[in-house]
Amino acid sequence: MLALDIRNLNKKYPNFQLKDVSFQLEKGYIMGFIGANGAGKTTTIRSILRMIHIDSGEVCILGKNIAEHEIELKQEIGYAFGGVDFYTRNKMKTLTDVIKKFYANWNDETYRNYLKRFKLDENKKIAEMSTGMKVKYSLALALSHGAKVLILDEPTSGLDPVARDDLLDIFQELVLDGEISILFSTHITSDLEKVADYITFIENGQIVASSEKHDFMESYRLLSGSQSQLDLVKEQMISYKINSFGFTGLIHSKDFDSFSNIKATTPSLEEIMIYFAKKEDMHV
Repeated sequence: MLALDIRNLNKKYPNFQLKDVSFQLEKGYIMGFIGANGAGKTTTIRSILRMIHIDSGEVCILGKNIAEHEIELKQEIGYAFGGVDFYTRNKMKTLTDVIKKFYANWNDETYRNYLKRFKLDENKKIAEMSTGMKVKYSLALALSHGAKVLILDEPTSGLDPVARDDLLDIFQELVLDGEISILFSTHITSDLEKVADYITFIENGQIVASSEKHDFMESYRLLSGSQSQLDLVKEQMISYKINSFGFTGLIHSKDFDSFSNIKATTPSLEEIMIYFAKKEDMHV
């Protein structure tokens, strides 16, 4: 069964639009959702959760259309984002007591275990919590009501490397039995290289690619060579940078002739994002 089945989402704003956004996430996997700031990640997530009204398209979660089964499906969804910015003068405990009433499957024991694991003091006021603590708290809430689909919007921003690594371990534990699925939006692409099974890449409100992580990265090549070699491939390049040695740039693997003597490597997710962003600059 598909955990998420997103088909042809469209949402038009005066200066931005989501255009036919479609992707699928199999149950029991982690999908990394990447794109530059303003590319449409958060708008897509809000569309999936019906936090904004879409112009057209369909969102199915665990085989059911959310437009028809919203209340039921929201029991199955855990949503966490980079912080908690409401009821900031209240203690964590007070906020939890309000939130848990909305969930039929809330489990106090699970919640206490996550508080302990995340070293969270529930007597602390929201305003006194660091960014990292707020992220952990919103995750503890999301994980405590038996959610089968976790939708995480920049959950690791503001965390130090040790805390981030612990969180990534938790994500991998959660999907082990194949029951929980995670859509994980982040600009910290190294996190996704550690844990994601699939990558969906959005740019200017459109999906560039959505595939298994290894296939996604292998579908590009990072080239480096001399100025004269650049002339041979310039037309096929997504974008490139000139440096004192010649150039480095990104190309689709299918457009690269491996018999040319230009040095080619598999790019990181970050490099793919950087060169796609540079493409915009080159065509301005």
